[in-house]
Order: sequence, then structure tokens, then C-alpha cells
Amino acid sequence: MDRTERLTALGEAVRTVLPQGAVEELFVERGAELVLRLRREALLEAMRLLRDHPDFAFEQCMDICGVDWPERPLRFEVVYNLLSLTLNQRIRIIVSTDAATPVPSVASIWPSATWYEREAWDMYGIVFEGQTDLRRLLTDYGFEGHPLRKDFPLTGYVEVRYDQERKQVVYEPVKLTQDFRNFDFLSPWEGMTTLPGDEKVHLNRIEGPKP
Repeated sequence: MDRTERLTALGEAVRTVLPQGAVEELFVERGAELVLRLRREALLEAMRLLRDHPDFAFEQCMDICGVDWPERPLRFEVVYNLLSLTLNQRIRIIVSTDAATPVPSVASIWPSATWYEREAWDMYGIVFEGQTDLRRLLTDYGFEGHPLRKDFPLTGYVEVRYDQERKQVVYEPVKLTQDFRNFDFLSPWEGMTTLPGDEKVHLNRIEGPKP
């Protein structure tokens, strides 16, 4: 049995013990990683089973992250990467949600998940039901918006500076000092005919050498 077959067998074993319909999709990605898409409502029961069942023993939640697909009705995915040190195996769990519907917090199963859920809320605005500590983690407390959403402007909404007169840091709306420039995206060697400082070379070619 090769690796893909072993991972598929593990996924089918998980599917068997979960409530019917809890697993929406099961596949092995690139022959190396087992991925299960779960119904959001079945997440907590599935995660407890994955941690406690002796055949799975996923003791560690290694990471939780968000993914934004703004063209989808359920635009956000929450991705959980679990590790079993006992059985030397990994699994990736994915659930989907929209901007208004919370995802159950798994902090009661893995307390370290609080950090990851705070990050996902900070970056994407994903709300975790049952998480009592949804504070900003990577941005400042006065930050507006969620910067990893695909529709978040590259310039942001506010800019920060130190006001010498007020002797404090102030937040102000972003002010662009010039219009966005249009770029032709050509290679600089193709799109640039004269390097800065070489203007005299072209003048000599036009006017000819001086006597």
C-alpha cells in the first residue's frame, strides 16, 4: 500500500466514525496530505473525535489559517492542520463560512487555538463562536478592517504618524500625494530607452561629435 492509499484509508476511517454527512469532501492532495472538508456544524464533534480516538490521536493543532475566495457565497475557508505525534500522521480539516456566520471555536479542545483564531479574526474578520478573546493580534487596536481580505485596499484606510505639536501618535485617512502611475510592465531593458544620466550619449549621436 503506497502513501496515497494509506492516507485515503485513514480518511475513510474518519468518515466512518463521524455522523453521516459530516464529511463533504475527502481527497489526498499531491499524494502527500489528507484533506477533509467538513460541514461547519459538525466541526466540534469531529475535532474532539480526531483528538481522542485512539486510531487518530491528533493531539496537536499545529495551525489555523484563513483563505478568502470573494467570488464564492461562502467566501472564507478556515483551515486546521492537525498532527499526531503518537501515530506520526497529519490531517488537514477545512470548513467554509461567510462574513456573518461564526465558526465554532476549538479553543476548548486545543487551548493554543486561541492565538490562531485571534489571527484569523484580525486578518480576515472570521468570527469564532465561543472564543472569548477575539482581540487584535497582528494589527493595532485602532486598526480598521481586515488586511488579508482580497477587497482590502493596498493603501489601507488610515495612516499613522507622530504629531510633533500634539506629542502623540495620530491616525488619519490615507492621503495619496500623487495619482497612481500607469506602468507598461515591460522589462526595464525593453521599456527604457535611456538610463538616467545617459542623456548626453543620445545628444552626441544626434548632433555629432564636437570639433
